[in-house]
Amino acid sequence: MNSNNWLTRSVALLRPALEPKVASLSAAGEVAAGGGRSTRERLKATLRRHQEALSPRVLRRTLTELQAIIDPQVSEVEGGRRARGVAGWYTQATPEQRRDCWLLMSEQFAPDPKKIQAMRAQYEAAQGTPEEGQAEIRLRKAFVSPRTRLLQRFAVFPEGMRFLVDMRAELLPHLKGDKRLLALDAELENLFSTWFDVAFLELRRISWDSPASLIEKLIKYEAVHDIRSWGDVKNRLDSDRRCYGFFHPRLDSEPLIFVEVALMDEMAECITPLLDEAAAPSDLGKATTAIFYSISNTQPGLRGVSFGDSLIKRVVETLKGEFPKLKTFATLSPAPGFRPWLAKNAAAMLEKLAAKQRAELGRALGGQPTGEHLLAAFDKPLELDAKSPVRLMLMRCAAQYLGREANEGRPLDPVARFHLGNGARIERINWAGDPSPKGVKQSYGLMVNYLYDLKRLGKHRAMFSQGQIPISGAIEDLYL
Repeated sequence: MNSNNWLTRSVALLRPALEPKVASLSAAGEVAAGGGRSTRERLKATLRRHQEALSPRVLRRTLTELQAIIDPQVSEVEGGRRARGVAGWYTQATPEQRRDCWLLMSEQFAPDPKKIQAMRAQYEAAQGTPEEGQAEIRLRKAFVSPRTRLLQRFAVFPEGMRFLVDMRAELLPHLKGDKRLLALDAELENLFSTWFDVAFLELRRISWDSPASLIEKLIKYEAVHDIRSWGDVKNRLDSDRRCYGFFHPRLDSEPLIFVEVALMDEMAECITPLLDEAAAPSDLGKATTAIFYSISNTQPGLRGVSFGDSLIKRVVETLKGEFPKLKTFATLSPAPGFRPWLAKNAAAMLEKLAAKQRAELGRALGGQPTGEHLLAAFDKPLELDAKSPVRLMLMRCAAQYLGREANEGRPLDPVARFHLGNGARIERINWAGDPSPKGVKQSYGLMVNYLYDLKRLGKHRAMFSQGQIPISGAIEDLYL
Protein backbone atom coordinates (compact mmCIF):
# COMPACT_ATOMS: atom_id res chain seq x y z
CA MET A 1 0.00 0.00 0.00
CA ASN A 2 1.53 3.37 -1.00
CA SER A 3 1.61 6.36 1.33
CA ASN A 4 -1.28 8.15 -0.41
CA ASN A 5 -3.57 5.12 -0.02
CA TRP A 6 -2.47 4.71 3.58
CA LEU A 7 -3.24 8.35 4.34
CA THR A 8 -6.64 8.12 2.63
CA ARG A 9 -7.52 5.07 4.71
CA SER A 10 -6.35 6.74 7.92
CA VAL A 11 -8.41 9.85 7.30
CA ALA A 12 -11.43 7.72 6.44
CA LEU A 13 -11.08 5.84 9.70
CA LEU A 14 -11.07 9.10 11.61
CA ARG A 15 -13.90 10.70 9.67
CA PRO A 16 -16.50 9.91 12.35
CA ALA A 17 -14.59 12.24 14.65
CA LEU A 18 -15.15 15.18 12.33
CA GLU A 19 -18.68 15.71 13.57
CA PRO A 20 -19.70 19.21 14.70
CA LYS A 21 -20.62 17.90 18.15
CA VAL A 22 -16.97 17.86 19.28
CA ALA A 23 -16.53 20.06 22.34
CA SER A 24 -14.25 23.08 22.34
CA LEU A 25 -10.60 22.70 23.26
CA SER A 26 -11.07 24.80 26.39
CA ALA A 27 -13.85 22.54 27.57
CA ALA A 28 -11.71 19.48 26.91
CA GLY A 29 -8.92 21.06 28.92
CA GLU A 30 -11.26 21.66 31.85
CA VAL A 31 -12.35 18.02 31.80
CA ALA A 32 -8.74 16.84 31.70
CA ALA A 33 -7.83 19.08 34.62
CA GLY A 34 -10.79 17.68 36.53
CA GLY A 35 -9.87 14.05 35.85
CA GLY A 36 -11.20 13.04 32.42
CA ARG A 37 -11.02 9.40 31.33
CA SER A 38 -7.55 8.13 30.54
CA THR A 39 -6.87 6.62 27.13
CA ARG A 40 -6.71 3.22 28.86
CA GLU A 41 -10.32 3.61 29.97
CA ARG A 42 -11.44 5.00 26.64
CA LEU A 43 -9.79 2.21 24.64
CA LYS A 44 -11.86 -0.34 26.59
CA ALA A 45 -15.11 1.61 26.25
CA THR A 46 -17.85 1.38 23.66
CA LEU A 47 -19.12 4.96 23.56
CA ARG A 48 -17.36 8.26 23.85
CA ARG A 49 -18.32 11.03 26.19
CA HIS A 50 -19.31 14.36 24.71
CA GLN A 51 -16.02 16.01 25.70
CA GLU A 52 -13.91 13.44 23.81
CA ALA A 53 -12.93 14.10 20.21
CA LEU A 54 -12.22 10.53 19.05
CA SER A 55 -14.64 7.70 19.75
CA PRO A 56 -13.23 4.54 21.43
CA ARG A 57 -13.35 2.71 18.09
CA VAL A 58 -11.39 5.42 16.26
CA LEU A 59 -9.04 5.82 19.20
CA ARG A 60 -8.20 2.09 19.01
CA ARG A 61 -7.53 2.35 15.29
CA THR A 62 -5.36 5.42 15.81
CA LEU A 63 -3.37 3.55 18.44
CA THR A 64 -2.90 0.67 16.00
CA GLU A 65 -1.52 3.08 13.39
CA LEU A 66 0.91 4.57 15.91
CA GLN A 67 2.02 1.12 17.06
CA ALA A 68 2.62 0.12 13.44
CA ILE A 69 5.22 2.88 13.18
CA ILE A 70 7.48 1.08 15.69
CA ASP A 71 6.68 -2.47 14.62
CA PRO A 72 10.00 -4.30 15.15
CA GLN A 73 9.48 -6.19 11.89
CA VAL A 74 9.59 -3.04 9.73
CA SER A 75 12.67 -1.06 8.75
CA GLU A 76 13.39 2.44 9.95
CA VAL A 77 12.60 3.75 6.47
CA GLU A 78 9.23 1.99 6.43
CA GLY A 79 8.55 3.21 9.98
CA GLY A 80 9.33 6.74 8.84
CA ARG A 81 6.94 6.37 5.89
CA ARG A 82 4.17 5.29 8.25
CA ALA A 83 4.95 8.18 10.58
CA ARG A 84 4.69 10.55 7.65
CA GLY A 85 1.19 9.22 6.96
CA VAL A 86 0.10 9.88 10.55
CA ALA A 87 1.66 13.36 10.34
CA GLY A 88 -0.40 13.99 7.21
CA TRP A 89 -3.60 13.16 9.10
CA TYR A 90 -2.47 15.22 12.09
CA THR A 91 -2.06 18.40 10.03
CA GLN A 92 -5.71 18.13 8.96
CA ALA A 93 -7.06 17.17 12.39
CA THR A 94 -8.90 19.49 14.75
CA PRO A 95 -7.16 20.73 17.91
CA GLU A 96 -9.26 18.30 19.98
CA GLN A 97 -8.26 15.36 17.78
CA ARG A 98 -4.60 16.35 18.01
CA ARG A 99 -4.91 16.39 21.77
CA ASP A 100 -6.22 12.82 21.72
CA CYS A 101 -3.18 11.89 19.64
CA TRP A 102 -0.90 13.46 22.27
CA LEU A 103 -2.64 11.50 25.00
CA LEU A 104 -2.12 8.24 23.13
CA MET A 105 1.57 9.01 22.67
CA SER A 106 1.95 9.96 26.31
CA GLU A 107 -0.05 7.20 27.99
CA GLN A 108 0.28 4.23 25.65
CA PHE A 109 4.00 4.32 24.88
CA ALA A 110 5.51 4.48 28.36
CA PRO A 111 8.39 2.27 29.57
CA ASP A 112 7.50 -1.16 30.99
CA PRO A 113 7.50 -0.70 34.80
CA LYS A 114 7.92 -4.44 35.47
CA LYS A 115 10.96 -4.58 33.22
CA ILE A 116 12.47 -1.53 34.90
CA GLN A 117 11.89 -3.06 38.32
CA ALA A 118 13.51 -6.34 37.28
CA MET A 119 16.52 -4.63 35.69
CA ARG A 120 16.96 -2.37 38.72
CA ALA A 121 17.02 -5.43 40.99
CA GLN A 122 19.65 -7.07 38.78
CA TYR A 123 21.72 -3.89 38.77
CA GLU A 124 21.62 -3.59 42.56
CA ALA A 125 22.55 -7.26 42.93
CA ALA A 126 25.48 -6.82 40.54
CA GLN A 127 27.08 -3.95 42.47
CA GLY A 128 30.78 -4.62 43.03
CA THR A 129 30.87 -7.62 40.68
CA PRO A 130 32.22 -7.99 37.12
CA GLU A 131 28.59 -7.98 35.90
CA GLU A 132 27.91 -4.44 37.15
CA GLY A 133 28.61 -2.79 33.78
CA GLN A 134 26.32 -5.14 31.83
CA ALA A 135 23.61 -4.75 34.47
CA GLU A 136 23.79 -0.98 34.12
CA ILE A 137 23.43 -1.26 30.33
CA ARG A 138 20.32 -3.45 30.71
CA LEU A 139 18.82 -0.99 33.20
CA ARG A 140 19.45 1.93 30.84
CA LYS A 141 17.76 0.08 27.99
CA ALA A 142 14.75 -0.66 30.20
CA PHE A 143 14.20 3.06 30.63
CA VAL A 144 14.08 3.64 26.86
CA SER A 145 10.38 3.92 26.20
CA PRO A 146 8.48 2.93 23.04
CA ARG A 147 7.59 6.63 22.95
CA THR A 148 11.23 7.46 22.25
CA ARG A 149 11.31 5.09 19.28
CA LEU A 150 7.99 6.48 18.05
CA LEU A 151 9.23 10.06 18.04
CA GLN A 152 12.51 9.01 16.43
CA ARG A 153 10.56 7.48 13.54
CA PHE A 154 8.76 10.80 13.02
CA ALA A 155 12.18 12.42 12.65
CA VAL A 156 13.09 10.06 9.78
CA PHE A 157 11.14 11.70 6.95
CA PRO A 158 12.41 15.08 5.64
CA GLU A 159 9.72 17.25 7.22
CA GLY A 160 9.61 15.19 10.40
CA MET A 161 11.79 17.45 12.56
CA ARG A 162 9.67 20.44 11.61
CA PHE A 163 6.56 18.44 12.47
CA LEU A 164 7.84 17.50 15.94
CA VAL A 165 9.01 21.02 16.80
CA ASP A 166 5.65 22.47 15.75
CA MET A 167 3.76 19.74 17.62
CA ARG A 168 5.58 20.57 20.86
CA ALA A 169 4.92 24.29 20.38
CA GLU A 170 1.21 23.49 20.18
CA LEU A 171 1.45 21.10 23.13
CA LEU A 172 3.23 23.40 25.62
CA PRO A 173 0.29 25.68 26.55
CA HIS A 174 -1.76 22.62 27.61
CA LEU A 175 0.71 21.12 30.09
CA LYS A 176 -0.55 23.08 33.07
CA GLY A 177 -4.13 22.00 32.48
CA ASP A 178 -3.43 18.33 31.73
CA LYS A 179 -0.55 16.69 33.59
CA ARG A 180 -0.99 13.51 31.52
CA LEU A 181 0.86 15.24 28.70
CA LEU A 182 4.01 15.90 30.74
CA ALA A 183 5.67 12.61 29.77
CA LEU A 184 5.35 13.37 26.06
CA ASP A 185 6.71 16.86 26.56
CA ALA A 186 9.67 15.59 28.60
CA GLU A 187 10.46 13.01 25.92
CA LEU A 188 10.43 15.65 23.20
CA GLU A 189 12.60 18.05 25.19
CA ASN A 190 15.11 15.29 25.91
CA LEU A 191 15.34 14.30 22.24
CA PHE A 192 15.61 17.92 21.10
CA SER A 193 18.45 18.51 23.57
CA THR A 194 20.41 15.85 21.67
CA TRP A 195 19.25 16.60 18.14
CA PHE A 196 19.82 20.35 18.54
CA ASP A 197 23.09 20.16 20.45
CA VAL A 198 25.40 23.01 19.42
CA ALA A 199 27.78 20.47 17.90
CA PHE A 200 25.20 19.96 15.14
CA LEU A 201 24.42 23.64 14.60
CA GLU A 202 25.99 25.95 12.05
CA LEU A 203 26.73 29.61 12.79
CA ARG A 204 25.91 31.80 9.80
CA ARG A 205 26.06 35.53 9.26
CA ILE A 206 22.82 37.07 8.05
CA SER A 207 23.39 40.13 5.87
CA TRP A 208 21.48 42.35 3.49
CA ASP A 209 22.69 40.04 0.71
CA SER A 210 20.98 37.02 2.33
CA PRO A 211 17.83 35.65 0.64
CA ALA A 212 14.77 37.82 1.13
CA SER A 213 12.92 34.88 2.65
CA LEU A 214 15.53 34.69 5.41
CA ILE A 215 15.41 38.43 6.10
CA GLU A 216 11.62 38.17 6.33
CA LYS A 217 12.10 35.64 9.11
CA LEU A 218 14.22 38.16 11.04
CA ILE A 219 11.31 40.57 10.83
CA LYS A 220 8.86 37.88 11.91
CA TYR A 221 10.84 36.52 14.86
CA GLU A 222 12.46 39.68 16.27
CA ALA A 223 11.32 39.58 19.90
CA VAL A 224 13.11 42.50 21.59
CA HIS A 225 12.81 45.55 19.33
CA ASP A 226 10.13 45.20 16.65
CA ILE A 227 11.36 45.71 13.10
CA ARG A 228 9.13 48.37 11.56
CA SER A 229 10.11 48.29 7.90
CA TRP A 230 12.59 47.09 5.31
CA GLY A 231 14.54 50.29 5.96
CA ASP A 232 14.73 49.32 9.63
CA VAL A 233 16.04 45.83 8.91
CA LYS A 234 18.53 47.22 6.36
CA ASN A 235 19.88 49.53 9.07
CA ARG A 236 20.35 46.55 11.39
CA LEU A 237 22.33 44.76 8.67
CA ASP A 238 24.47 47.79 7.70
CA SER A 239 28.27 47.78 7.46
CA ASP A 240 28.75 48.62 11.15
CA ARG A 241 26.39 45.83 12.25
CA ARG A 242 26.49 42.08 12.36
CA CYS A 243 23.72 39.54 12.67
CA TYR A 244 24.40 35.86 13.30
CA GLY A 245 22.14 32.88 13.70
CA PHE A 246 22.35 29.19 14.56
CA PHE A 247 20.95 26.88 11.86
CA HIS A 248 20.13 23.16 11.95
CA PRO A 249 20.45 21.03 8.79
CA ARG A 250 16.90 19.67 9.20
CA LEU A 251 15.44 23.19 9.61
CA ASP A 252 17.78 24.79 7.14
CA SER A 253 15.55 27.62 5.99
CA GLU A 254 15.41 29.59 9.23
CA PRO A 255 17.59 30.43 12.24
CA LEU A 256 16.81 28.80 15.58
CA ILE A 257 18.15 31.85 17.41
CA PHE A 258 19.81 35.03 16.19
CA VAL A 259 21.70 37.93 17.71
CA GLU A 260 22.05 41.50 16.45
CA VAL A 261 25.33 43.30 17.13
CA ALA A 262 26.39 46.95 16.82
CA LEU A 263 30.10 47.77 16.46
CA MET A 264 30.94 51.00 18.31
CA ASP A 265 33.72 52.94 20.03
CA GLU A 266 31.97 52.94 23.44
CA MET A 267 29.38 51.06 25.48
CA ALA A 268 25.87 51.97 24.29
CA GLU A 269 23.52 53.51 26.85
CA CYS A 270 20.41 54.02 24.71
CA ILE A 271 18.76 51.91 22.03
CA THR A 272 17.38 54.88 20.06
CA PRO A 273 20.62 55.71 18.13
CA LEU A 274 21.07 52.05 17.27
CA LEU A 275 17.61 51.91 15.69
CA ASP A 276 17.91 55.28 13.92
CA GLU A 277 17.67 54.52 10.21
CA ALA A 278 19.06 57.97 9.30
CA ALA A 279 22.21 57.63 11.41
CA ALA A 280 25.50 57.27 9.54
CA PRO A 281 27.36 53.97 10.01
CA SER A 282 30.08 53.94 12.63
CA ASP A 283 33.74 53.96 11.59
CA LEU A 284 34.78 50.31 11.81
CA GLY A 285 38.41 51.37 12.08
CA LYS A 286 37.63 52.89 15.48
CA ALA A 287 35.37 50.12 16.74
CA THR A 288 36.45 48.80 20.14
CA THR A 289 33.11 47.61 21.49
CA ALA A 290 30.57 45.05 20.34
CA ILE A 291 27.07 45.63 21.69
CA PHE A 292 24.62 42.71 21.64
CA TYR A 293 21.33 44.58 21.53
CA SER A 294 18.86 41.86 20.58
CA ILE A 295 18.76 38.08 20.99
CA SER A 296 15.68 36.27 19.73
CA ASN A 297 14.66 32.61 19.87
CA THR A 298 12.50 31.66 16.91
CA GLN A 299 11.10 28.22 17.83
CA PRO A 300 8.70 27.97 20.82
CA GLY A 301 8.81 24.19 20.40
CA LEU A 302 12.48 24.19 21.45
CA ARG A 303 11.79 25.72 24.85
CA GLY A 304 14.23 24.35 27.40
CA VAL A 305 16.91 23.66 24.76
CA SER A 306 19.70 26.12 25.52
CA PHE A 307 21.98 27.40 22.80
CA GLY A 308 22.00 31.13 23.52
CA ASP A 309 25.19 31.00 25.59
CA SER A 310 26.99 29.06 22.87
CA LEU A 311 25.76 31.54 20.28
CA ILE A 312 27.32 34.47 22.14
CA LYS A 313 30.62 32.62 22.61
CA ARG A 314 30.81 31.71 18.92
CA VAL A 315 29.91 35.25 17.84
CA VAL A 316 32.57 36.74 20.14
CA GLU A 317 35.18 34.42 18.62
CA THR A 318 34.05 35.33 15.10
CA LEU A 319 34.08 39.06 15.79
CA LYS A 320 37.53 38.95 17.38
CA GLY A 321 38.83 37.19 14.29
CA GLU A 322 37.40 39.88 12.01
CA PHE A 323 38.06 42.90 14.24
CA PRO A 324 41.16 42.38 16.42
CA LYS A 325 40.73 45.84 18.02
CA LEU A 326 37.51 44.81 19.77
CA LYS A 327 38.13 44.75 23.52
CA THR A 328 34.70 45.18 25.08
CA PHE A 329 31.74 42.84 24.63
CA ALA A 330 28.52 43.91 26.30
CA THR A 331 24.77 43.92 25.89
CA LEU A 332 22.14 46.61 25.90
CA SER A 333 19.29 44.63 27.41
CA PRO A 334 15.74 45.18 28.64
CA ALA A 335 14.54 44.33 32.15
CA PRO A 336 11.14 42.87 31.24
CA GLY A 337 10.05 41.91 34.75
CA PHE A 338 11.02 45.11 36.55
CA ARG A 339 7.82 47.15 36.37
CA PRO A 340 5.42 44.37 37.44
CA TRP A 341 7.81 43.43 40.26
CA LEU A 342 8.02 47.01 41.52
CA ALA A 343 4.23 47.36 41.41
CA LYS A 344 4.10 44.70 44.13
CA ASN A 345 7.17 45.77 46.11
CA ALA A 346 7.25 49.60 46.15
CA ALA A 347 6.25 49.80 49.81
CA ALA A 348 8.88 47.23 50.76
CA MET A 349 11.54 49.28 48.95
CA LEU A 350 10.59 52.36 50.98
CA GLU A 351 11.15 50.39 54.16
CA LYS A 352 14.78 49.86 53.15
CA LEU A 353 15.54 53.60 53.05
CA ALA A 354 17.42 55.34 55.82
CA ALA A 355 15.53 58.11 57.63
CA LYS A 356 17.41 60.87 55.80
CA GLN A 357 16.76 59.30 52.41
CA ARG A 358 13.07 58.81 53.22
CA ALA A 359 12.74 62.45 54.30
CA GLU A 360 14.38 63.69 51.11
CA LEU A 361 12.10 61.53 49.00
CA GLY A 362 9.10 62.74 51.01
CA ARG A 363 9.92 66.35 50.22
CA ALA A 364 10.09 65.52 46.52
CA LEU A 365 6.74 63.75 46.70
CA GLY A 366 5.10 66.48 48.74
CA GLY A 367 4.36 64.41 51.83
CA GLN A 368 5.03 61.19 53.68
CA PRO A 369 6.00 58.68 50.97
CA THR A 370 3.90 55.56 50.47
CA GLY A 371 4.10 52.80 47.93
CA GLU A 372 1.17 54.23 45.99
CA HIS A 373 2.66 57.74 45.93
CA LEU A 374 5.96 56.34 44.76
CA LEU A 375 4.41 54.37 41.89
CA ALA A 376 2.43 57.42 40.82
CA ALA A 377 5.64 59.49 40.76
CA PHE A 378 7.35 56.80 38.67
CA ASP A 379 4.54 56.79 36.13
CA LYS A 380 6.17 59.43 33.87
CA PRO A 381 9.85 58.59 34.27
CA LEU A 382 11.11 60.50 31.24
CA GLU A 383 9.98 63.77 32.85
CA LEU A 384 12.12 63.29 35.98
CA ASP A 385 15.09 65.63 36.38
CA ALA A 386 18.59 64.15 36.57
CA LYS A 387 18.91 65.26 40.22
CA SER A 388 15.43 64.14 41.25
CA PRO A 389 15.32 61.93 44.38
CA VAL A 390 12.45 60.07 42.69
CA ARG A 391 14.66 59.24 39.72
CA LEU A 392 17.44 58.07 42.02
CA MET A 393 14.95 55.91 43.93
CA LEU A 394 13.81 54.28 40.69
CA MET A 395 17.41 53.47 39.81
CA ARG A 396 17.98 52.05 43.29
CA CYS A 397 14.91 49.86 42.96
CA ALA A 398 16.16 48.58 39.60
CA ALA A 399 19.55 47.70 41.11
CA GLN A 400 17.79 45.90 43.96
CA TYR A 401 15.58 43.97 41.53
CA LEU A 402 18.42 42.90 39.27
CA GLY A 403 21.16 42.22 41.81
CA ARG A 404 19.51 41.15 45.05
CA GLU A 405 15.99 39.88 44.47
CA ALA A 406 16.15 36.17 43.72
CA ASN A 407 14.12 32.98 43.69
CA GLU A 408 16.05 29.94 44.90
CA GLY A 409 19.30 31.82 44.37
CA ARG A 410 18.48 32.90 40.82
CA PRO A 411 17.58 36.45 39.69
CA LEU A 412 13.92 37.15 39.11
CA ASP A 413 14.55 38.81 35.77
CA PRO A 414 14.75 36.28 32.87
CA VAL A 415 17.25 38.36 30.89
CA ALA A 416 19.49 38.69 33.95
CA ARG A 417 19.34 34.93 34.51
CA PHE A 418 20.41 34.31 30.94
CA HIS A 419 23.40 36.64 30.82
CA LEU A 420 24.61 36.05 34.38
CA GLY A 421 24.41 32.32 33.78
CA ASN A 422 26.70 32.82 30.79
CA GLY A 423 29.35 34.51 32.91
CA ALA A 424 28.46 38.18 32.40
CA ARG A 425 28.16 40.75 35.17
CA ILE A 426 25.71 43.60 35.68
CA GLU A 427 27.76 46.60 34.60
CA ARG A 428 25.40 49.57 34.32
CA ILE A 429 21.75 50.61 34.48
CA ASN A 430 20.90 53.21 31.83
CA TRP A 431 18.29 55.89 32.43
CA ALA A 432 15.96 56.31 29.41
CA GLY A 433 17.78 53.49 27.66
CA ASP A 434 14.54 52.66 25.86
CA PRO A 435 12.25 55.71 25.83
CA SER A 436 9.71 54.02 23.54
CA PRO A 437 6.19 53.33 24.88
CA LYS A 438 7.10 49.64 25.09
CA GLY A 439 10.27 50.40 27.03
CA VAL A 440 8.47 52.68 29.49
CA LYS A 441 5.67 50.18 29.98
CA GLN A 442 8.11 47.32 30.51
CA SER A 443 10.77 48.84 32.74
CA TYR A 444 10.17 52.62 33.05
CA GLY A 445 12.54 53.05 30.10
CA LEU A 446 15.54 51.56 31.91
CA MET A 447 18.00 49.29 30.08
CA VAL A 448 20.95 47.28 31.37
CA ASN A 449 24.51 46.67 30.19
CA TYR A 450 25.72 43.15 30.94
CA LEU A 451 29.48 43.00 30.45
CA TYR A 452 31.17 39.87 29.08
CA ASP A 453 34.66 40.22 30.52
CA LEU A 454 36.41 37.42 28.64
CA LYS A 455 39.06 37.00 31.34
CA ARG A 456 36.52 36.64 34.14
CA LEU A 457 33.71 34.60 32.62
CA GLY A 458 34.71 31.50 34.59
CA LYS A 459 34.95 33.44 37.84
CA HIS A 460 31.55 35.02 37.33
CA ARG A 461 29.93 31.68 36.47
CA ALA A 462 31.36 30.20 39.67
CA MET A 463 29.98 33.11 41.70
CA PHE A 464 26.59 32.75 40.07
CA SER A 465 26.47 29.01 40.74
CA GLN A 466 27.05 29.80 44.43
CA GLY A 467 24.16 32.26 44.57
CA GLN A 468 26.28 35.41 44.21
CA ILE A 469 25.41 37.92 41.50
CA PRO A 470 28.44 39.55 39.82
CA ILE A 471 28.01 43.33 39.74
CA SER A 472 30.11 46.42 39.05
CA GLY A 473 30.90 49.10 41.63
CA ALA A 474 28.33 51.38 39.98
CA ILE A 475 25.56 48.89 40.70
CA GLU A 476 26.75 48.32 44.24
CA ASP A 477 26.58 52.08 44.90
CA LEU A 478 22.88 52.02 44.00
CA TYR A 479 21.88 49.32 46.45
CA LEU A 480 19.38 50.29 49.14
